[in-house]
Amino acid sequence: MTLKSSTRCNVQLQEIADELSVPRHFLGKVMKRLAKNGIVDSAKGRTGGFMLNGQTLSYSLKDLIILIDGDALFSACVIGFKKCNEKNPCPLHHRIVEIRKQMINTYSETKINDLLIDDKTELLKSLIAA
Repeated sequence: MTLKSSTRCNVQLQEIADELSVPRHFLGKVMKRLAKNGIVDSAKGRTGGFMLNGQTLSYSLKDLIILIDGDALFSACVIGFKKCNEKNPCPLHHRIVEIRKQMINTYSETKINDLLIDDKTELLKSLIAA
């Protein structure tokens, strides 16, 4: 399976898991969530599987991260303090604000389609394994 060929046909969960070297059970949860939220389509049965749809390639990495892991990457304290904000900052809070803004912009501006240029399988593996 190549990522580009998956835009034209249903791809079985096991085939995706094998290609990305990730546990099938974990990937199944991720793919179900993606399908439930319309990022990919899914079909049950022997010839079923997952397929990119007309909207898939336009989703941003930020959309995917929030859907899969929530927004903690974009909002949580970088050193783990429960109450960290402008009024009650941790020692790194003010130093990380600009970096976080840049990170959010990068993830917001990077679309799934951008990752498929030159079939960047390794980058996709790292996103799923994270």
